[in-house]
Amino acid sequence: MISLRQHAISLVAVFLALAVGVVLGSGFVADTFGSSSDAQDEREQQLRDENQQLSSNLNAANNFDAAIAGRLLGGSLKDRPVLIITTPNADEGDIAAVKDNLNKSGAIFNGQLALTEAFISDQNAEKMRSIIDQSIPPGSELRTELTDSGGRAGDLLGLLLNLSPEDAEPQVSSSDTTAGLAALKQGGFVDYANGAVKPAQLSIVVTGNKFADDSGARGQVIGRFAVAFAQRGSGTVLVGRTGSAEGSSPIAVVRADPSLNSKISTVDNVDQATGRITTVLALTDELGNKQGAFGTGPGATAIAPE
Repeated sequence: MISLRQHAISLVAVFLALAVGVVLGSGFVADTFGSSSDAQDEREQQLRDENQQLSSNLNAANNFDAAIAGRLLGGSLKDRPVLIITTPNADEGDIAAVKDNLNKSGAIFNGQLALTEAFISDQNAEKMRSIIDQSIPPGSELRTELTDSGGRAGDLLGLLLNLSPEDAEPQVSSSDTTAGLAALKQGGFVDYANGAVKPAQLSIVVTGNKFADDSGARGQVIGRFAVAFAQRGSGTVLVGRTGSAEGSSPIAVVRADPSLNSKISTVDNVDQATGRITTVLALTDELGNKQGAFGTGPGATAIAPE
Protein backbone atom coordinates (compact mmCIF):
# COMPACT_ATOMS: atom_id res chain seq x y z
CA MET A 1 0.00 0.00 0.00
CA ILE A 2 1.35 3.44 -0.97
CA SER A 3 1.76 5.73 2.04
CA LEU A 4 0.75 9.39 2.12
CA ARG A 5 4.42 10.36 2.14
CA GLN A 6 5.23 8.25 -0.92
CA HIS A 7 2.18 9.61 -2.74
CA ALA A 8 3.15 13.19 -1.93
CA ILE A 9 6.73 12.71 -3.10
CA SER A 10 5.47 11.23 -6.37
CA LEU A 11 3.30 14.28 -6.88
CA VAL A 12 6.26 16.51 -6.09
CA ALA A 13 8.08 14.96 -9.05
CA VAL A 14 5.16 15.88 -11.31
CA PHE A 15 5.13 19.42 -10.00
CA LEU A 16 8.86 19.72 -10.58
CA ALA A 17 8.28 18.88 -14.22
CA LEU A 18 5.73 21.67 -14.36
CA ALA A 19 8.21 24.08 -12.83
CA VAL A 20 10.84 23.16 -15.41
CA GLY A 21 8.24 23.72 -18.10
CA VAL A 22 7.55 27.20 -16.82
CA VAL A 23 11.25 28.08 -16.87
CA LEU A 24 11.83 26.67 -20.33
CA GLY A 25 8.67 28.26 -21.62
CA SER A 26 9.65 31.65 -20.28
CA GLY A 27 13.10 31.44 -21.84
CA PHE A 28 11.72 30.31 -25.18
CA VAL A 29 9.21 33.15 -25.27
CA ALA A 30 11.94 35.66 -24.45
CA ASP A 31 14.21 34.33 -27.22
CA THR A 32 11.39 34.44 -29.70
CA PHE A 33 10.45 38.03 -28.87
CA GLY A 34 14.01 39.11 -29.61
CA SER A 35 13.44 38.39 -33.34
CA SER A 36 9.74 39.12 -33.63
CA SER A 37 8.00 39.60 -36.97
CA ASP A 38 4.38 39.84 -38.07
CA ALA A 39 4.44 36.21 -39.17
CA GLN A 40 5.41 35.14 -35.66
CA ASP A 41 2.67 37.00 -33.77
CA GLU A 42 0.33 34.02 -33.68
CA ARG A 43 3.09 31.68 -32.46
CA GLU A 44 4.15 34.16 -29.81
CA GLN A 45 0.61 34.42 -28.48
CA GLN A 46 0.39 30.65 -28.37
CA LEU A 47 3.60 30.53 -26.35
CA ARG A 48 2.26 33.18 -24.00
CA ASP A 49 -0.88 31.15 -23.43
CA GLU A 50 1.09 27.96 -22.85
CA ASN A 51 3.43 29.72 -20.43
CA GLN A 52 0.51 31.21 -18.53
CA GLN A 53 -1.05 27.76 -18.23
CA LEU A 54 2.22 26.30 -16.94
CA SER A 55 2.49 29.12 -14.41
CA SER A 56 -1.06 28.43 -13.26
CA ASN A 57 -0.25 24.75 -12.90
CA LEU A 58 2.86 25.57 -10.86
CA ASN A 59 0.88 27.87 -8.57
CA ALA A 60 -1.65 25.08 -8.09
CA ALA A 61 1.19 22.67 -7.28
CA ASN A 62 2.59 25.04 -4.66
CA ASN A 63 -0.87 25.50 -3.17
CA PHE A 64 -1.27 21.73 -3.00
CA ASP A 65 2.10 21.34 -1.26
CA ALA A 66 1.14 23.96 1.29
CA ALA A 67 -2.23 22.30 1.88
CA ILE A 68 -0.80 18.82 2.37
CA ALA A 69 2.14 19.89 4.56
CA GLY A 70 0.23 19.47 7.82
CA ARG A 71 -0.86 15.91 7.00
CA LEU A 72 2.56 14.95 5.67
CA LEU A 73 4.59 16.41 8.53
CA GLY A 74 2.22 16.08 11.46
CA GLY A 75 4.01 14.52 14.45
CA SER A 76 7.23 13.85 12.52
CA LEU A 77 9.28 15.98 14.97
CA LYS A 78 6.94 15.85 17.93
CA ASP A 79 8.57 17.41 21.02
CA ARG A 80 11.96 17.68 19.30
CA PRO A 81 13.65 21.03 20.14
CA VAL A 82 14.85 22.79 16.97
CA LEU A 83 17.05 25.88 16.56
CA ILE A 84 17.05 28.12 13.47
CA ILE A 85 20.27 29.84 12.40
CA THR A 86 20.09 32.52 9.69
CA THR A 87 22.68 34.12 7.40
CA PRO A 88 22.59 37.79 6.35
CA ASN A 89 20.94 37.04 3.00
CA ALA A 90 18.22 34.73 4.36
CA ASP A 91 14.71 35.65 3.24
CA GLU A 92 12.26 36.50 6.03
CA GLY A 93 9.44 34.76 4.17
CA ASP A 94 11.44 31.54 3.97
CA ILE A 95 12.26 31.73 7.68
CA ALA A 96 8.59 32.22 8.59
CA ALA A 97 7.51 29.35 6.34
CA VAL A 98 10.11 26.98 7.82
CA LYS A 99 8.90 27.89 11.32
CA ASP A 100 5.33 27.21 10.26
CA ASN A 101 6.23 23.73 9.00
CA LEU A 102 8.18 23.02 12.18
CA ASN A 103 5.05 23.92 14.10
CA LYS A 104 3.03 21.51 11.93
CA SER A 105 5.57 18.77 12.65
CA GLY A 106 5.13 19.18 16.41
CA ALA A 107 8.68 20.44 16.96
CA ILE A 108 9.60 22.77 19.82
CA PHE A 109 11.10 26.08 18.63
CA ASN A 110 14.19 26.80 20.75
CA GLY A 111 15.06 30.16 19.25
CA GLN A 112 16.72 31.90 16.34
CA LEU A 113 20.36 32.93 16.03
CA ALA A 114 21.45 35.33 13.29
CA LEU A 115 24.95 35.29 11.80
CA THR A 116 25.92 38.86 10.88
CA GLU A 117 27.80 40.40 7.95
CA ALA A 118 30.84 40.65 10.23
CA PHE A 119 30.66 36.88 10.82
CA ILE A 120 31.05 36.05 7.12
CA SER A 121 33.44 38.89 6.23
CA ASP A 122 37.04 37.97 5.40
CA GLN A 123 38.33 41.06 7.18
CA ASN A 124 36.99 39.96 10.58
CA ALA A 125 38.21 36.36 10.60
CA GLU A 126 41.15 36.91 12.95
CA LYS A 127 39.10 38.91 15.44
CA MET A 128 36.38 36.25 15.49
CA ARG A 129 38.91 33.44 16.02
CA SER A 130 40.33 35.36 18.97
CA ILE A 131 36.90 35.71 20.61
CA ILE A 132 36.17 32.03 19.96
CA ASP A 133 39.40 30.90 21.60
CA GLN A 134 38.64 33.02 24.65
CA SER A 135 35.08 31.62 24.90
CA ILE A 136 35.84 27.89 25.02
CA PRO A 137 34.20 26.52 28.19
CA PRO A 138 36.55 25.16 30.88
CA GLY A 139 37.17 21.47 30.36
CA SER A 140 36.13 21.58 26.70
CA GLU A 141 38.24 21.53 23.55
CA LEU A 142 37.62 22.49 19.95
CA ARG A 143 38.84 20.21 17.18
CA THR A 144 42.42 21.08 16.28
CA GLU A 145 41.91 20.44 12.56
CA LEU A 146 39.39 23.31 12.38
CA THR A 147 41.55 26.38 11.90
CA ASP A 148 39.32 28.46 9.60
CA SER A 149 36.95 30.98 11.19
CA GLY A 150 33.75 29.34 9.93
CA GLY A 151 34.66 25.86 11.08
CA ARG A 152 35.95 27.07 14.42
CA ALA A 153 32.83 29.17 15.05
CA GLY A 154 30.62 26.20 14.11
CA ASP A 155 32.50 23.95 16.49
CA LEU A 156 32.13 26.37 19.41
CA LEU A 157 28.50 27.25 18.76
CA GLY A 158 27.74 23.58 18.17
CA LEU A 159 29.12 22.84 21.60
CA LEU A 160 27.11 25.65 23.19
CA LEU A 161 23.82 25.16 21.33
CA ASN A 162 23.52 21.45 20.53
CA LEU A 163 22.13 18.96 23.00
CA SER A 164 24.31 15.89 23.32
CA PRO A 165 23.50 13.20 20.70
CA GLU A 166 23.96 10.57 23.42
CA ASP A 167 21.53 11.77 26.10
CA ALA A 168 19.88 14.96 24.74
CA GLU A 169 21.37 16.98 27.61
CA PRO A 170 23.30 20.29 27.32
CA GLN A 171 26.99 19.71 26.61
CA VAL A 172 28.14 22.67 28.73
CA SER A 173 26.66 24.68 31.59
CA SER A 174 24.03 27.34 30.91
CA SER A 175 26.43 30.00 32.22
CA ASP A 176 29.08 28.92 29.69
CA THR A 177 26.50 29.05 26.89
CA THR A 178 25.34 32.51 27.96
CA ALA A 179 28.90 33.82 28.22
CA GLY A 180 29.99 32.41 24.85
CA LEU A 181 26.97 33.79 23.02
CA ALA A 182 27.34 37.17 24.72
CA ALA A 183 30.99 37.45 23.68
CA LEU A 184 30.17 36.79 20.02
CA LYS A 185 27.21 39.17 20.17
CA GLN A 186 29.29 41.94 21.71
CA GLY A 187 31.89 41.36 19.01
CA GLY A 188 29.18 41.92 16.39
CA PHE A 189 29.30 38.38 14.96
CA VAL A 190 25.88 37.05 16.00
CA ASP A 191 22.56 38.53 17.04
CA TYR A 192 19.65 37.12 19.01
CA ALA A 193 16.97 38.10 21.48
CA ASN A 194 18.37 37.85 24.99
CA GLY A 195 17.09 34.77 26.78
CA ALA A 196 15.37 33.47 23.65
CA VAL A 197 18.01 30.98 22.43
CA LYS A 198 18.39 27.57 24.07
CA PRO A 199 20.35 24.42 23.15
CA ALA A 200 18.41 22.20 20.76
CA GLN A 201 18.49 18.66 19.43
CA LEU A 202 18.21 19.67 15.77
CA SER A 203 18.93 22.79 13.74
CA ILE A 204 18.26 24.44 10.39
CA VAL A 205 20.71 26.90 8.82
CA VAL A 206 18.76 29.17 6.45
CA THR A 207 20.64 30.97 3.66
CA GLY A 208 19.33 32.94 0.68
CA ASN A 209 19.94 33.24 -3.05
CA LYS A 210 23.04 32.43 -5.08
CA PHE A 211 26.09 34.32 -3.82
CA ALA A 212 27.56 36.95 -6.15
CA ASP A 213 30.79 36.16 -7.97
CA ASP A 214 32.61 38.81 -5.91
CA SER A 215 31.45 37.44 -2.53
CA GLY A 216 34.90 36.11 -1.68
CA ALA A 217 35.04 33.31 0.88
CA ARG A 218 31.62 34.01 2.39
CA GLY A 219 30.14 30.80 1.02
CA GLN A 220 33.06 28.82 2.41
CA VAL A 221 32.63 30.40 5.85
CA ILE A 222 28.93 29.54 6.05
CA GLY A 223 29.29 26.06 4.57
CA ARG A 224 32.11 25.07 6.92
CA PHE A 225 30.31 26.66 9.86
CA ALA A 226 27.17 24.60 9.17
CA VAL A 227 29.09 21.31 8.89
CA ALA A 228 31.15 21.92 12.05
CA PHE A 229 27.99 22.89 13.93
CA ALA A 230 26.20 19.76 12.67
CA GLN A 231 28.95 17.46 13.92
CA ARG A 232 28.28 18.55 17.51
CA GLY A 233 24.59 17.57 17.41
CA SER A 234 21.99 15.08 16.27
CA GLY A 235 21.20 16.68 12.94
CA THR A 236 21.43 19.88 10.91
CA VAL A 237 20.02 20.85 7.51
CA LEU A 238 21.51 23.65 5.39
CA VAL A 239 18.85 25.25 3.17
CA GLY A 240 18.76 28.00 0.55
CA ARG A 241 16.64 29.46 -2.23
CA THR A 242 16.60 28.39 -5.89
CA GLY A 243 20.11 29.05 -7.22
CA SER A 244 21.77 28.51 -3.84
CA ALA A 245 23.56 25.40 -5.09
CA GLU A 246 25.46 27.36 -7.74
CA GLY A 247 28.76 29.22 -7.83
CA SER A 248 30.40 29.91 -4.47
CA SER A 249 27.19 29.68 -2.45
CA PRO A 250 27.29 27.66 0.81
CA ILE A 251 25.28 24.72 -0.52
CA ALA A 252 27.50 24.56 -3.62
CA VAL A 253 30.58 24.58 -1.37
CA VAL A 254 29.26 21.72 0.76
CA ARG A 255 28.07 19.59 -2.15
CA ALA A 256 31.38 19.92 -3.97
CA ASP A 257 33.42 18.62 -1.02
CA PRO A 258 33.02 14.93 -0.05
CA SER A 259 34.46 15.67 3.39
CA LEU A 260 31.57 18.08 4.00
CA ASN A 261 28.54 16.67 2.15
CA SER A 262 28.60 13.40 4.05
CA LYS A 263 28.02 15.21 7.35
CA ILE A 264 25.01 17.44 6.64
CA SER A 265 21.84 17.47 4.54
CA THR A 266 21.16 20.27 2.06
CA VAL A 267 17.97 21.62 0.44
CA ASP A 268 18.32 24.11 -2.44
CA ASN A 269 14.70 25.23 -3.00
CA VAL A 270 13.39 26.48 0.36
CA ASP A 271 11.64 29.32 -1.48
CA GLN A 272 9.18 26.71 -2.80
CA ALA A 273 6.56 24.86 -0.77
CA THR A 274 8.15 21.57 -1.81
CA GLY A 275 11.53 22.61 -0.43
CA ARG A 276 10.02 23.72 2.86
CA ILE A 277 8.40 20.33 3.32
CA THR A 278 11.64 18.62 2.31
CA THR A 279 13.52 20.63 4.95
CA VAL A 280 11.50 19.05 7.75
CA LEU A 281 11.63 15.58 6.18
CA ALA A 282 15.42 15.85 5.87
CA LEU A 283 15.65 16.94 9.49
CA THR A 284 13.63 13.87 10.47
CA ASP A 285 16.05 11.66 8.54
CA GLU A 286 18.99 13.33 10.28
CA LEU A 287 17.77 11.75 13.52
CA GLY A 288 18.56 8.41 11.89
CA ASN A 289 21.96 9.71 10.73
CA LYS A 290 20.81 9.88 7.10
CA GLN A 291 22.18 12.74 5.02
CA GLY A 292 21.14 13.81 1.54
CA ALA A 293 21.31 16.55 -1.10
CA PHE A 294 17.75 17.53 -1.98
CA GLY A 295 16.10 19.92 -4.42
CA THR A 296 16.49 20.78 -8.09
CA GLY A 297 19.91 22.48 -8.26
CA PRO A 298 23.39 21.17 -9.14
CA GLY A 299 24.48 18.28 -6.95
CA ALA A 300 20.99 17.36 -5.76
CA THR A 301 20.49 13.60 -5.71
CA ALA A 302 16.72 13.60 -5.05
CA ILE A 303 13.78 15.97 -4.76
CA ALA A 304 13.01 14.79 -1.24
CA PRO A 305 13.97 11.99 1.17
CA GLU A 306 12.54 8.61 0.29
